[in-house]
Amino acid sequence: DGCGHTVLGPESGTLASINYPRTSPNSTVCEWEIRVKPGQRVQLKFGDFDIDDSDSCHSSYLRVHNGIGPNRTEIGKYCGFGFQMDGLITSKSNEVTVQFMSGIHTSGRGFLAAYSTTDKSDLITCLDNASHFSEPEFNKYCPAGCVIPFADISGTIPHGYRDSSSLCMAGVHAGVVSNTLGGQINVVISKGIPYYEGSLANNVTSKVGPLSTSLFTFKTSGCYGTLGMESGVIPDSHITSSSILEWPNQTGQVNIWKPENARLKRIGPPWAAFISDEHQWLQIDLNKEKKITGIITTGSTLAEHYYYVSAYRILYSDDAQKWTVYREPGMGKDKIFQGNTELYQEVRNNFIPPIIARFFRINPLKWHQKIAMKVELLGCQFSIGRAPKITLPPPPQNKNEKNAEFMDDFIHSVKTSLQTDKTTFTPEIKNTTVTPSVTKDVALAAVLVPVLVMVFTTLILILVCAWHWRNRKKKTEGTYDLPYWDRAGWWKGMKQFFPTKSAEHEETPVRYSSSEISHLRPREVPTMLQTESAEYAQPLVGGIVGTLHQRSTFKPEEGKEASYADLDPYNSPIQEVYHAYAEPLPVTGPEYATPIIMDMSSHPSTPLGAPSISTFKAAGNQASPLVGTCNKLLSRTDSASSAQALYDIPKGQPGPGSADQLVYQVPQSVAHPTGSKDE
Repeated sequence: DGCGHTVLGPESGTLASINYPRTSPNSTVCEWEIRVKPGQRVQLKFGDFDIDDSDSCHSSYLRVHNGIGPNRTEIGKYCGFGFQMDGLITSKSNEVTVQFMSGIHTSGRGFLAAYSTTDKSDLITCLDNASHFSEPEFNKYCPAGCVIPFADISGTIPHGYRDSSSLCMAGVHAGVVSNTLGGQINVVISKGIPYYEGSLANNVTSKVGPLSTSLFTFKTSGCYGTLGMESGVIPDSHITSSSILEWPNQTGQVNIWKPENARLKRIGPPWAAFISDEHQWLQIDLNKEKKITGIITTGSTLAEHYYYVSAYRILYSDDAQKWTVYREPGMGKDKIFQGNTELYQEVRNNFIPPIIARFFRINPLKWHQKIAMKVELLGCQFSIGRAPKITLPPPPQNKNEKNAEFMDDFIHSVKTSLQTDKTTFTPEIKNTTVTPSVTKDVALAAVLVPVLVMVFTTLILILVCAWHWRNRKKKTEGTYDLPYWDRAGWWKGMKQFFPTKSAEHEETPVRYSSSEISHLRPREVPTMLQTESAEYAQPLVGGIVGTLHQRSTFKPEEGKEASYADLDPYNSPIQEVYHAYAEPLPVTGPEYATPIIMDMSSHPSTPLGAPSISTFKAAGNQASPLVGTCNKLLSRTDSASSAQALYDIPKGQPGPGSADQLVYQVPQSVAHPTGSKDE
């Protein structure tokens, strides 16, 4: 009468003294006989040990034996308050006997222990929680029987469980291990959350929990997605039932609670059976074989109809003819699943191991008022084919040793292939969707494509920069060391593309003599303009421009004509007279002076300093024809005026002229050969 919580599974289990964790009663005894598969051994681990040792383990103690029955041998005898046993107690065979004796005592909680086969080196007990481990991720083995009434958990999946929760009990609630079988858990620790929800799953109630510094969750196979009841992937025609509830309401309208109404979270009435007995069922056709890992159920979800199913069985089939009732491995009876405790709450139950089937049937066993429910199935696609049926070839007429050997080899090969089909494992993926297969080529392309893009982009940038630098270097080569956008050649080349003003906007056209026009010939203006250096002053800006002729930057002096005393720099005895500036400049406003063409053949010798005579006259005057021979243009005046340049600089710049003088002046007088002057 001293046995407390006990679950003895085929590979692991949990046992505790009576009334644990409270004080055990006096004069009680309990004996557990543990057996595992032959060839294996048993290891025992204590989660808590608190037995009165006032009489030196004489009347109150825990004794462990190798074997069962009269031939067993003692491994050890233990007692003490708060006794700490860090290691494991290991048997020498596959059988162990654990004996608990409780004499006269006033205190002592008793004990709680877990056992497993020796190949589970990471065994823990049902009392271990996440705060006992410092690693951010770890694997442990949970024994069977960890759904205990004296342990609490807070939280749910996928949000996580509070760090004070029992690891193994939370694993049962999450559906990663079975309470009757135990199993391996993969735990991940992360930062806590302010609030933990409560829920009912796998016969474990999770309570609402407050803020904690950390939480834990489990890595799973990822096969926990919905299979189509709520989303409508499963058509209405694939949802059938044993009977349908039909009844008229107060207005006389007939309400039909059809099986297609049994979709989780669907607004409206659920499916309900016309007759409430243990022979009713709701059937779902998944269209093909699928891996079913769990089920979620609710009641009617209608406050005026307080109906729900509190317990049910699960059946499955491949052809809807032969049905199999779900049982846990090693159990000789059907598994009864806990259903709802009220009409709204969603209750989840997991299948460990999962069900592989096309047809799925729910058989209600207990209900409140009427059988009514809404359902969703959890799972994923099942891609592993079933083992082929064994078809033996017809036996030969003459049976001999060779034929017998052939048959043995054939059967052995078939058995080997069947065993190979069974040894498949699902990869650990932390999601609820079917994971696509990713090849190495895709991964390689994902790395090479960005690298190639970066390389080609860098090469293009280098080429663009080199081309830009080369062009800029070419443009910087000119007469003056100025920025390329300020060079006269560039500006002259661009001005040829500007539009010309119409004739009516011109104030006074520039006039040329007939002899000057006759000496002109066609030429390539853009080339000549771009190669010409800036030898003339910049155009006048401001209000003075309006007083000048539209196409000349030289302003004649008022009251007299200016004369030019220099030699003719453009007249050639061999070639015709020609210059790039003989034609009018564009209407947009000339920037440089028009070249001066003179007839120096008949000019008399003019003394230095005499006033110059310009061949261009003011409006209304006509210049004389120009005839002459080729003479050199002097670049400087004589020694008396050697400090003065041939042309004055523009207004606003430092120079010999005063601010009151004209912005542009005629060329200064220089010595030239003797000749007659034409009027």
